[in-house]
Parts: sequence; structure tokens; C-alpha cells
Amino acid sequence: MKKIYFMMFSLMAVGYTYAQEEPTTVTDTTEPMPATPIQEAPKPEEKLEVKPGGRILLDAGYFNANEQKDKFVSGVAIPDVRMGLGVRYGNWKGKVDIGFAYGKVSPKDIFIEYGFSKHTLLRGGYFVHQFGMQSATSSSFKISMEEPQSNEAFFNSRLIGLMLLHQKDDFMGTLSLFAEGETMKKSSDATGDQGMGMMSRLLYRPQREEGKIFHVGLSGAFETPRYNETPALNHNSYVLKTPFPTRIAKVTAQQATIDNATFLYKFSPELLFARGRLGLEAQYYYVNVNRKSGFDNFKASGAYGMFRAIVKGNPYEYTDIDGGIATPRPGAMELVAGYNYTDLSDPKAGILGGRLNDYSLTFNYYINKYMIWRVRASYTGVTYRQDARGNDIANTNLGLIETRLQIKF
Repeated sequence: MKKIYFMMFSLMAVGYTYAQEEPTTVTDTTEPMPATPIQEAPKPEEKLEVKPGGRILLDAGYFNANEQKDKFVSGVAIPDVRMGLGVRYGNWKGKVDIGFAYGKVSPKDIFIEYGFSKHTLLRGGYFVHQFGMQSATSSSFKISMEEPQSNEAFFNSRLIGLMLLHQKDDFMGTLSLFAEGETMKKSSDATGDQGMGMMSRLLYRPQREEGKIFHVGLSGAFETPRYNETPALNHNSYVLKTPFPTRIAKVTAQQATIDNATFLYKFSPELLFARGRLGLEAQYYYVNVNRKSGFDNFKASGAYGMFRAIVKGNPYEYTDIDGGIATPRPGAMELVAGYNYTDLSDPKAGILGGRLNDYSLTFNYYINKYMIWRVRASYTGVTYRQDARGNDIANTNLGLIETRLQIKF
């Protein structure tokens, strides 16, 4: 026992002595290792997305006209067939769309687009630039089956150019610089001078909720004279015209050829309103063609209004990028009552292209996300028009009923 006590006492003494000694400092002569930089993980490579697309329109119609009965022939047609590709790579997008209607190959949308953000994009190529509501809607999604004749007369079809689009919250605006559409079909040595211009569409849209939509807007454009295959009229004139509202029989309803022209300007206010399953859209057009000294300027105007109602389905929704009511959801059924007035006759300028009134009722059944069935009944009357030689053309009235099954993928 005494040995144990002695060993414990000795250990305590040694520990106390060691604790009283100053600690020995050990100098580390090795240099500190440099910090290894943290490398960011490489960003994943953007994937190239390719999406084929196309459309087929199948029409059948019956016509009853008081004049030009040899042209208004009832029948069937496939007025639009298209195949194309959409491509996306990061912020870049592209589209190529080719039409094959009536056995003819024709270029449709061909463009490249860059998205600076989810609010702003720049598009360049051959496409429809925005001028009013109808210009932002594909031809296969016209709620009255065919677009209003005023839009046919006063807006431009596809043009080669650039369009900057910005949309955020209550505001949307576009600005386009373009060359005439004929530059897509002919080289400059064949067209001569190329018509140029600019256009813009501005929207204020304080209500964009489902079932609660309201926007007002204004579009404006300026352009120089267009190509004409007649040498005396080439880049010295404009031709404004409208068809009767069918693609089964292609018959011109109005045509005004304005010669000795120097430039054209036009503007178009628009209104869109929807509450629940009821909607209203309206647009007015005004065009002024400035002419050379000694010739009176030519003025033309038009307007349309459409009242639409979903009889089965969800309330109307808004599409921000197009600035309009979105295509109703699959399963929806819709009625659209429309009226259009277009005046291409200016007696002061000595040009009588005709005055047109069109009344229509259209039923739309959105079968699924790829298919729509439409039925349209309409009455169109054209008066106060002359041919190119100044001879009066008989007033023409056309009643029709048409149906269309369309597939878009």
C-alpha cells in the first residue's frame, strides 16, 4: 500500500515540475502551402432543340353571288399546307416555314431571333411585322376563319427586316425596319429600287388576367413606293386590294392602284376587352398616299369589330408576346360575330377601288391542341368601284357558308 502511495506522489510531483517549465517553441521552417483556387463547375453545354411543325387546312364552301357567277364556284380546297422547322439554341431561335398550297412552293416565315431577356427580343429575316392585332395572329388562328378585309388592304404581308420587341408589365412595343416583300422573290437587278419603311406597334394593357382583359394600342408605319411589274408603275405606285372572304375561290373584291406616289403613311388604333367568356376587339385603319405635284393625295380607311363568346370552356386568357387574346383551350366552343367596312374609293383623287361591307358569324370548336373545326356564314357587298380603264364595275353581293378542318402541329 505504501508503494502505491509513493508512486502516486512521485507522478504528481513530476507533473507539477513539468507544468512550471516554460513551453518550448517549435519553429516551423516549412512555407505554408498556397491555397488551391476553387474552380467553378463548367456550365453545361446548351442543347440544340429542333422541332418540326406544319399545318393543313381543309375547306368546303357554298357560294351565292349576283355577279361574277362564273368565278364564285362552290367546291372544296386545301388552301394552305406548310412544313417547317423551329430551332432553339440557348437564347437563339430560328424558324423556316415553307408553303405548298395549290401546288406552288412559296417561302413563309424564315427568320433568326435573339432573346436578350424574357422581355426583349430582336428578330431578323422574312416574317410578318406587327401592325395591329391581326398581324400578330397566324393565318390559321383567325377567329373569323378569314381575317377582316381592312387588315388585308392596309397591313403589309411578310417583309424582310428587323423587329425589336419589348414587353413587360403594362407596356408592349415593337419597332421594325424593313424592305418590301418582293425582295424575297426577286433580286435587286430585277426589282430596281427597293421599297423601304418602318413601323411600330405600342400597347397599354393594364388588365391581363384570366377573364379580365383590357388593352388599347396604336400602330403606325411609313414606306416608300413598292415594286410593280409594269415599268411605268415600278416604285412609283401602291396597289391596295382585298379579296372576297374565301380561299376556295380567289376573287378580288376591291383594288386601288395609286400612281405618281412618293410615300405612304398609315396608322391604326386598336381596342381589346374581355370579361369572363365574353370579348370584344376592334381596330380602325387610315392610309394617306402622298403623290407628286399636280396629283391629289389618296386617302383610304377601314374598320372592323368582332364580338366573341365562349359557349363552352374557360374564360378568355391573354398572350403577352402577341398582345392579344390567347387561343381558347382544347374542348372550347366559341361564337364570333363580326363586321368590317373598307373604303378604297377617293373621288377627289380620281381613284375608285370600291367600298365594302362584310357581316359574318363564325363557330369555332377547338377539338384538341392540334385541331380546330370552323363554320362561317357571311354576306359581303362591294359598291362604288371602277376598273383600271375607269369603267364602272357592277355592284357585287356574295353570300357564303364555309367549313374548315385545320390541323396544326
